[in-house]
Amino acid sequence: MPKLIYSFLSSLDGYVADRNGGFDWAEPDEEVLAFINDLERPLRSYLYGRRLYEMMTGWETDPSFAGLSPASADFAEIWKAAEKVVYSTTLDEAPTTKTRIERAFDPEAVRRLKAASATDIAIGGPTLAAHALKAGLVDEIQLFIAPVLVGGGLKMFPDGGSLPLVLLDTRRFDGGMTYLRYQVVQDLAE
Repeated sequence: MPKLIYSFLSSLDGYVADRNGGFDWAEPDEEVLAFINDLERPLRSYLYGRRLYEMMTGWETDPSFAGLSPASADFAEIWKAAEKVVYSTTLDEAPTTKTRIERAFDPEAVRRLKAASATDIAIGGPTLAAHALKAGLVDEIQLFIAPVLVGGGLKMFPDGGSLPLVLLDTRRFDGGMTYLRYQVVQDLAE
C-alpha cells in the first residue's frame, strides 16, 4: 500500500516557523532542493493545510519562483503536476489547477485515498500532519533539519503521545542541513 509521508524543513529544536512566523533560515540551497525534487518527483498527491497551501501556490502562479534556479524550475513542474487536497474552512476557491478543497480532515477518507493511490502521498503543514499522526495515518517522516536553534514558534510535531520510529536513511548536506528519514511503527504507537 502506498505510504503517507510527512516531510518538512525544521530548526534543530523542532520548529517549522519561528516566533515571528519566519522560516527563511530553512530555505533549502540548490543541493538540498535537488534532493527534495528527487524525493517529490514520484509523488502524485499532496495533502495541505490552508496556510502551507497558500505559501506553496507561488510555485504555479508566480513565474519568478521557477526562475530562481534550475532546481526551483524543476520543483515548480513537479508541484504543478501533482493533485492537491487543501483542508480549509475559510478558503472558498483554489487559485491552482489540480486542487480541491475539503472542509474537514476525515481520517477514513485519507485511508481510502491511500488505498486507491498508485503512488505515495505527501502531507504538509504541522497542524494537518498532527491530525494524521494522531489518527495513525503517517507511515514515514522525512525531516530536513536546518543548522539553527530558533527558540520557539510553530512546532513540527504535536505535544502529547509518543511515536516509535525506525531510522531508514540519513544525509548531511554541504550547507549544514541534515536529512533524516524514519518509518513510523504503527503497531507500537500509542
